[in-house]
Amino acid sequence: MAGWTLLIAAHATAATLAVVLGGYLVLRRRKGDLLHRRVGRVWFVTMYWVAFSSFGIKRLHPGHFSWIHGLSAWTIVSLSIALWAAATHRIDVHRGFVVGSYFGLVGAGIAAMAFPQRLVPQTAVHHPLELLAALAVVGVAAWLVVRTLSRLGPARPLVGAGAVARQPPTPTA
Repeated sequence: MAGWTLLIAAHATAATLAVVLGGYLVLRRRKGDLLHRRVGRVWFVTMYWVAFSSFGIKRLHPGHFSWIHGLSAWTIVSLSIALWAAATHRIDVHRGFVVGSYFGLVGAGIAAMAFPQRLVPQTAVHHPLELLAALAVVGVAAWLVVRTLSRLGPARPLVGAGAVARQPPTPTA
């Protein structure tokens, strides 16, 4: 089996980041606030990357798509429904599709590690320090994402099509 490629490394890195950020969002008590939405946006971007990048990886059946690509297609649909549900304030639908996508990601990660011939277990056996270093870097990246997004000021009101610009109050004499 061939080793790590840039595409596979980027795919695995984004998947690991999505697991960590998604875990943070699932375990975090407060939902719907500005930090939840900001971290959620980063999570959605990483999840879309993981799903779309999987179509460039064809190691199970070289040159052909496998059942895993069907799961990727479903993930793209699920993420899109979750975004639509959040935008239209259908919170229960949003939660269901997001949590389902998150646990699907966790299941895919377990499957990637469950078979000894796959890259992650092989790397753990033959290059454990490099794997630990990569995991540490992703962990620090997730921490930085949350820390940075929590320190940003409040979101600015949207100005443009469909948005109402807020005008500062006029002083009265």
